[in-house]
Amino acid sequence: MKLFIYEHCPFCVRARMIFGLKNLPVEQSVIMEGDIDTPTRMVGRKVVPILQKEDGSFMPESMDIVHYVDSKQAPLIADKPVDAEIEAWCKSVSSAVFNLAVPRFTKADFKELSTPEARHAYTLREEKAFGDLDALLAKTPELITEVEQKLETLEPRLANVSAISTTDFILFPILLSLTIVKGVQFGPHVRAYLERVSNASKVDLLTDKAR
Repeated sequence: MKLFIYEHCPFCVRARMIFGLKNLPVEQSVIMEGDIDTPTRMVGRKVVPILQKEDGSFMPESMDIVHYVDSKQAPLIADKPVDAEIEAWCKSVSSAVFNLAVPRFTKADFKELSTPEARHAYTLREEKAFGDLDALLAKTPELITEVEQKLETLEPRLANVSAISTTDFILFPILLSLTIVKGVQFGPHVRAYLERVSNASKVDLLTDKAR
C-alpha cells in the first residue's frame, strides 16, 4: 500500500498513526503543495491523505483509511465511538491551536514545502483560510494563554488512560500540531500522552521544528 500525505497535515497524521499502531508496512509519498493534478487524478479533487490500496484503487478521507487499515489485522483499535467529552474539548480548542500552528507550518521544513513555489502556494492557501498570518504570530502570547487554560482541563482526563482507541485519532493530531509552537507548557499527563502515542504510532512530534 502507498499513502500520499502532507507531513504537516493533522488528517494525514491519522492515517500515518494506524499503520504505525498496526506495525504494517506502507510507502509514504509526499504530495507537493500546489500540486492539484496528482490528487485530482486519483480521487477527483485536491485532498490528502489518499491511500492507494493493494488493488491499485485510491481511497481518500482519513478515518475511512483508518478503518480500512484497522480491519486488516486484529485486534481492532478504532472500533469504539469517539469519547464525546474529548471530542467537545477538541472542538473548543481547535481554533486557537491552528491559529498558533498554521503560521508556523508555513515557515517550517516540511517536504511538501521544499520549493519556493510550493511554500508560496501553501502560504496563499492558508492566508485565504486564516487571514493575516503575521498578525496571528503577533497574538502568540494570548493564544498560548488560551490554549494552556484548555490543556489544564484535559490533564485529569488523560491521567489514567493507557489503551489507544478511536478517540486518539481525533485528539493526538491536534495536540501534535501544538508541539510546533515554542513556549507552550504541557502538563505531565498531556506530555506523557503525547510521547506514548507518538512512540506507539511511530509518528514524530514537531518539537524539532518548534518556533
